Amino acid sequence: MGAGELVLVGVVIALGLCGVLVPGVPGSWLVWAAVLWWALTAPQPVAWGVLVGATGVLLLSLGVRWALPPRRLRQSGATPRMGVYAGAGALLGFILLPVLGALPGFMAGIYLHERLRLGGHGQAMAALRTAMRTGGSSVLAEFFACLLITAAWLGAVVWG
Repeated sequence: MGAGELVLVGVVIALGLCGVLVPGVPGSWLVWAAVLWWALTAPQPVAWGVLVGATGVLLLSLGVRWALPPRRLRQSGATPRMGVYAGAGALLGFILLPVLGALPGFMAGIYLHERLRLGGHGQAMAALRTAMRTGGSSVLAEFFACLLITAAWLGAVVWG
């Protein structure tokens, strides 16, 4: 697989990561489809291993999301800008504190957005709790799964 095709796969994965944060866009399935495309065009054992792992992670995240409350983020006052803050926080946390940093990073992003919007610590904490209860945990589970898949793909491309 050439560098151009790898860049296209990376772009589709990035679009999928952004799609997780946008309601109605099947972001996790875009990430999985990009990994499938890569595995089919670069048939190596590591590519198939990443594809099998990605499938397992997505199925597991789907099960977790079914167990969580349904998404009702719009009713809680969540905005697209909040999704950007949460996604950036999760990505930054995932990089700074590998893997587990995505969890506090996601919540820190929501808190920062609400702190800037509302002004006070107590109000921001209350808004964070509301956002996580009304579907933020579901978005976090899906985004975390996609970050794991992206990291596995990047690792396989760079070191595989």
